[in-house]
Parts: sequence; C-alpha cells; structure tokens
Amino acid sequence: MMEPVIEIRDLHKWYSGVHALKGVSLDVRPNEALGLVGDNGAGKSTLINILSGMQTADSGSIRFEGRPVHFENPRDAMDAGIETIYQYNSMVPTMSIARNMFIGREPLSASLFGIGVMDHRRMAEESMQALRDVDLHLRSPEALVGELSGGQRQGVAIARAMHFRSKVMILDEPTNHLAVKETQKVIGFVQSLKDNDVTTIFISHNIHHVFECCDRIVAMARGEIVLDRRADEVSMDDVLDVL
Repeated sequence: MMEPVIEIRDLHKWYSGVHALKGVSLDVRPNEALGLVGDNGAGKSTLINILSGMQTADSGSIRFEGRPVHFENPRDAMDAGIETIYQYNSMVPTMSIARNMFIGREPLSASLFGIGVMDHRRMAEESMQALRDVDLHLRSPEALVGELSGGQRQGVAIARAMHFRSKVMILDEPTNHLAVKETQKVIGFVQSLKDNDVTTIFISHNIHHVFECCDRIVAMARGEIVLDRRADEVSMDDVLDVL
C-alpha cells in the first residue's frame, strides 16, 4: 500500500468553547478520490480550512508527502501542492478567464526586482490549453468568468489547479446548486483527476454524487470521523445511519 500523501493525527480545534474537531486522524493516499460527508457542524469545513491554510489547528499534526507541515495561510498550502476550490469564492466574476487562471501567479514579460508587465499573451495561450486539457472548450480567454455557468466556473478552477501541478485538490460542494447536466460535467472533471495523478478530497452533502466519483467514503459527525470505508464496501444507507 502506498504511503499517504497527507497524514493527519489527533487534530483538535476549538471555537469559543465549541470543540469543532475532536482528535481527528486521517490518511489520504496518492491518486485517491476521497469523499467527505457530514451534516452542517460535523467538522468538515474546519478540517478542510486547516488543510488549505485558512485556519490553524489548536493541537495535532499534519504531514504532507512524509514531511511535517504547518500552513499559516492559503499560500503555504498552495506552494506545497494543495489547491482548494470553494463553492462560492474560487473565481473572481469581474475578471477574465485568463486573469482568474493566473491570479496571484501572473507571468511577467519583463521585470525588475519582481515588478514588471504581465505577459497577457502567455496567459491567454496557456489558459485555453489548460481548459482543453479538461475537455472544456470556451470561446475566449478574455471572457468574464461572471458570464460563465456554474459548471464552467468549476471547470476553470479545476483547470487552473491542474495547470499549476497541484498534487491534492480539495473541492468544497462543487455540485451545489448546479443543474443535472452541469453536475455531470463537474463529476466528469473529478473522475478525470485520477488519470492526471491528482489526489482529490470531494466534500458534498449529496451522497449520490460522492458515491459516483469517489473511491473511499469518510463521514464526520460532531467533530469526529464516524465512518471510513471503501466506497465499494459500504452502502448509502450505511453512511446515512452514522450521520
């Protein structure tokens, strides 16, 4: 069995006296699609926020690719190779596809002491190729993200993560509020990540979607992991029974 890409040990997190995570331990293995499910307040968001650098744990440890890590901010997690795609804020709607693809990582055509002019041509070419790589064909890299459908926005975010060689992709409710056709497109994106050697953590309230694209199901309730099984060894009713 392959060594875990992420090893979480005995994580605890408190919010003003509320014990949000109660000694959570979890291994995530390379090229795995892990589905994380649970009701509101189960601890899913807290766990993901810690992995993505949005928050820090009060105690416990995380190892990434065998090395101890402590992410102080999202940039730390991104630099390590963990990309998080949130349901609502993974894209800036008033910016173009190309600008969104490279936000915070803009290539410069010329620079002096790190200050220079953005290479718009390179951003346009590479963003469109990244979209083609996930089978998403949009008309122009200059189109505003706000003009895209929900499924297309998720596709752009996934293409961005793959372009920058993310090793682990965390998708937070990526199918929420999407139509059936758009949902299937996003699930197709998730399924294709395995072919690109990307480890996926897929968070969703929709257990049907989780079973459709995940190898393993982890359920959380009241700040603890209450189920951790391979998807082909457990039923939806088994998962619902522990939530």
